[in-house]
Amino acid sequence: MSQMPPQAALSKCPSCAEPLESGDRFCGACGHDLSVAAVPHNDTPTLTMSGGAVPRPAAPGDDPQGPARPPHAPRPDASGAGAPASAHPQQAAQPSSGVRFDRPAEPDEYPLQAPDPRVAAETAAEEDAAVCVACRAGRVDSDGYCENCGHAQPRERDHMEQEVGPVAAVSDRGLRHHRNEDAFALGRAGLPDGSPALVAVVCDGVSSATRPDDASLAASRAASDCLLAALPHGTHPQQAMHDAIVAAARAVDALAGEPATAREHTPHQNAPACTFVGAVVTSGLLVVGWVGDSRAYWVPLDRATPAARLTEDDSWAAQMVAAGLMNEAEAYADERAHAITGWLGADAYELEPHTASFKPDRPGVVVVCTDGLWNYAETAEEMAEAVPLDAAVRPLHSARVLVGHALDGGGHDNVTVAVLPFPAPPQGAGSA
Repeated sequence: MSQMPPQAALSKCPSCAEPLESGDRFCGACGHDLSVAAVPHNDTPTLTMSGGAVPRPAAPGDDPQGPARPPHAPRPDASGAGAPASAHPQQAAQPSSGVRFDRPAEPDEYPLQAPDPRVAAETAAEEDAAVCVACRAGRVDSDGYCENCGHAQPRERDHMEQEVGPVAAVSDRGLRHHRNEDAFALGRAGLPDGSPALVAVVCDGVSSATRPDDASLAASRAASDCLLAALPHGTHPQQAMHDAIVAAARAVDALAGEPATAREHTPHQNAPACTFVGAVVTSGLLVVGWVGDSRAYWVPLDRATPAARLTEDDSWAAQMVAAGLMNEAEAYADERAHAITGWLGADAYELEPHTASFKPDRPGVVVVCTDGLWNYAETAEEMAEAVPLDAAVRPLHSARVLVGHALDGGGHDNVTVAVLPFPAPPQGAGSA
């Protein structure tokens, strides 16, 4: 067995000059490994601790009073005995050197201060803050503006997409409005006989009223919930649509019951209001309901057969045409054309839900939309040209295409469109 060569006994530590005892393998003061030859320390400080000048170590022959002090002075033990006296006591008393070699003993443990929870919360908030979509550098503040470039950030409702099985919808703020005041709701239900039913509701907030975005959202949700609850219990789809419109109107009316202080800054605004259009598609029946000027269109898959508009606007232009005072082109060219005569809201003249049912003899799609789309595809023929040929199997793609058609045309208003295939495909079938 190999053995380490014997080491000569040392009288003091070569690192700190602490006296040693026979058989010591490590220095009791500095922990130096006594089996390793000491390496002379040539380090010199380069920075002062108190701003004083850095002393240059003296050469061995520079000091007339004796040899230079070793770089590491020995530490006294607890009793103070056994520590050799300093070679230059007068140098140890000089406070202007700025560097201490005889550092006091350091504690074995350092207490750590608990982190400030406020600082931790601020750090977490900064990490979770959104990045500006415009400059990609600044953080977005609580008001929705970039702290770097000031760009307003998109709101959650500025662009929405949803697909529920074979029915889909897309809503976009458009290019001119500062917010999206449209809303939609989609659903799918089973009828008592096991056949499927598809539901789509689209609402357009009235911009001249207060909180139009809240009105459209409340109406679309209330109507959809009502339809999806009634259809499985055997309520006829047309009656269910009528009841859904009434439920939507009540939801919007409830928004007007806000405290007086909530409207003190807008005392002359009307109560929250919106228009409504909805569709229910089953395996053999198509039902639509509406109030206002949002519309529903029928577009057959065979484009050789004519498309049709399924709703009649509650608007000034429609009244002029119905009275025979103007033709349709003249009426809708008038600046008063889009003044609605029917809407959902507490200050509506009288609620008149319109419903109609159809039994198409061929497959097709139903397009349910706000005037933000049909302004750029007003007639049934124009709408049919804008609808993709594969709309029945790709409803979400088709809704995106139709929104793009409106944006390409100018996007002057919010744009919302839902696409439903007819007949409703069986349960489990979806878009391709």
